[in-house]
Amino acid sequence: MTTLTPGYMSGFGNGFETEALPGALPVGRNSPQKCAYGLYAEQLSGSPFTAPRATNERSWLYRIRPTVAHWGRFRRADARAWRSAPCAEAELPPAPLRWDPIPFPEGAALSLIEGMHTITTAGDAATLSGIAAHVYLATRPMTDEYFYNADGEMLFVPQQGALRLLTEFGVIDATPGEIALIPRGVKFRAELPEGRARGYVCENYGGAFTLPERGPIGANCLANPRDFLTPVAAYEDREGPALLTVKWGGALWSAEIGHSPLDVVAWHGNYAPCKYDLRRFSPVGPILFDHADPSIFTVLTAPSETPGTANVDFVIFPERWMVAENTFRPPWYHMNCMSEFMGLIHGVYDAKTGGGFTPGGFSLHNTMLPHGPDADAFEAASNAELKPHKLEGTLAFMFETRFPQRVTAYAAGLPQLQADYPAYGLALRRHFRPDRP
Repeated sequence: MTTLTPGYMSGFGNGFETEALPGALPVGRNSPQKCAYGLYAEQLSGSPFTAPRATNERSWLYRIRPTVAHWGRFRRADARAWRSAPCAEAELPPAPLRWDPIPFPEGAALSLIEGMHTITTAGDAATLSGIAAHVYLATRPMTDEYFYNADGEMLFVPQQGALRLLTEFGVIDATPGEIALIPRGVKFRAELPEGRARGYVCENYGGAFTLPERGPIGANCLANPRDFLTPVAAYEDREGPALLTVKWGGALWSAEIGHSPLDVVAWHGNYAPCKYDLRRFSPVGPILFDHADPSIFTVLTAPSETPGTANVDFVIFPERWMVAENTFRPPWYHMNCMSEFMGLIHGVYDAKTGGGFTPGGFSLHNTMLPHGPDADAFEAASNAELKPHKLEGTLAFMFETRFPQRVTAYAAGLPQLQADYPAYGLALRRHFRPDRP
């Protein structure tokens, strides 16, 4: 029997409770002597037991079998193009890098896990710091195949085609323009409602993603907690051959099991997957002059042990009004101690209007390397009539981390790597006139 249908509860980091069968959740306790319906109680902890209440993450799951019974003899699985930090496969000169979209493979049937292609890694998965940036190319559903990541949480950013993520906690549907966040240790499988799907993944090895502090912005705008959706309980009661794959210690391990592990009938807690519609992000910005830091576009942040320095920020550049007077409105030229992996979901990014950065493509501007608008964007913005202008039909994002990002051998060898992009700044013309202020 299966009851895997989507439904959602609103709020980010809330203490939720949900049951797919009436009375499946115990009342007033977590671990009764006997659970209703003959279920097992199991706690999934996303933080140390003694973490402060504000950062303590855990959920209680009431399931047909505990995870220790969803087990088998694990064997090393082919990781294909999936890599973990540290990974020093390729040595590229320090320069900005950009890739065209990677096409779907011809004649190859790849599940979401098989189609995971690592572009960059940063930090060290074993020390719970850093990230990996991936592109997924999925052309077949995961049928009787299940996965969980013990190395990090996974932030999915669909770019083409929808994902249906069937998790232990319930079902998440994510389409381009939305994101889905699967915490470390949560089992799932992926279906492809449109037959195939392409997108980006941030694998966060460090502290869990949370909402950024708003500071002087105050209580509202940016990503509002009520717009995050967590699935209601939905379970799969299925006996029969299945494959469970676990990412642990930078490697993939698979085992044959005899049933579905998505058998959680009820759960309560604050450690759970969620989704968010990026179109609900409420941007803020300068309304008189100058350009604010891109931190005002942060949707989610994963903190580090250094205050104010993120292990990774997830930043978007959505539709918005540009109104600043006597101001160069695109992003300025800069060098940054953070490193930036950028992808384009749809439209045109306002700092790269000269072509070459297309939806499905991605770029890397690494730690302390120069970058900024291309020549076309600079000339247009420098000479534009500065009236209120709305950027429409665009959505770009960044995975920004404090660590340098190392390019994998796979990404370095892609024919989609743009050979001329490192020199895009050389097209900027000299305008200096010492006789004309």
